Amino acid sequence: MLKKILILLEMIKFKHTVFALPFALMGSFLAAGGVPGLTVFFWVVLAMAGARTSAMGFNRIVDRHFDAKNPRTVSRAIPVGEVKIGEAWAMVIIASLLFFFACAKLNPLTLYLSPLALSLTFFYSLTKRFTWLCHVVLGVALAFSPLGGFVAVSGDLSGFPWVLSLGVLFWVAGFDMVYACLDADFDKGEGLCSMPVKFGRKGAFNLARLFHGLAFILFVLTGLVMHLNIFYFAGIALAGTALVYQHLLVNPDELSRIQMSFFTMNGLISVTLFCATWLSLVT
Repeated sequence: MLKKILILLEMIKFKHTVFALPFALMGSFLAAGGVPGLTVFFWVVLAMAGARTSAMGFNRIVDRHFDAKNPRTVSRAIPVGEVKIGEAWAMVIIASLLFFFACAKLNPLTLYLSPLALSLTFFYSLTKRFTWLCHVVLGVALAFSPLGGFVAVSGDLSGFPWVLSLGVLFWVAGFDMVYACLDADFDKGEGLCSMPVKFGRKGAFNLARLFHGLAFILFVLTGLVMHLNIFYFAGIALAGTALVYQHLLVNPDELSRIQMSFFTMNGLISVTLFCATWLSLVT
């Protein structure tokens, strides 16, 4: 049982929850004007874990036939038979129930918004079949992270810094475009849609740079709107440096270091912004 659980967690890259969780916590800290109560903190973390587990499990299920043909993904758990479809669906259902339960323990508005938030993450997994805007859809889905964290504490949307969610949208869409370059040739052959398929790798990289520039501006505006102090803007400077370095690591003709660019730098950016917000609110 333990081995199966570890395989399931690796299948959905559970450790990459670090991308979205810091933004949910950022939203909750901003709503609280500091550190929220331990109970709210616990349910926010549980809700995020449930939502991401459910969404990634659904993604692996619906993409299993493509994964079995793609050299990059052929060794994933479902294509090689380490995880059965029924087991994957059981994980998706249990994680979804956990997400809804955690939202219900927070407040009514969080629960009301939860079906929309989870539906968007499921919908993203289907979008590459018909639109090259799939990366934007993923950005919209993850933009619910800070909004959800904020509502979890406040119980309403008044005072929410919408520029923060817009920043997350452009940040996520930008790095997803870059990552999609790994599968550009395969996706084109299978009739799938993405920015690299539509505009080529070079075009996708240019759009990603534009999106990340917009994200940086929106994160700066978040600090101004929420009247955060120098600690936040120091964090923004570090995150901006990481964004630039991310684009120096890879280019349309050299994708070998994309794992470091995609995982290490993005984890650093999200954690840095959360910690900078935390420091700003408590000092």
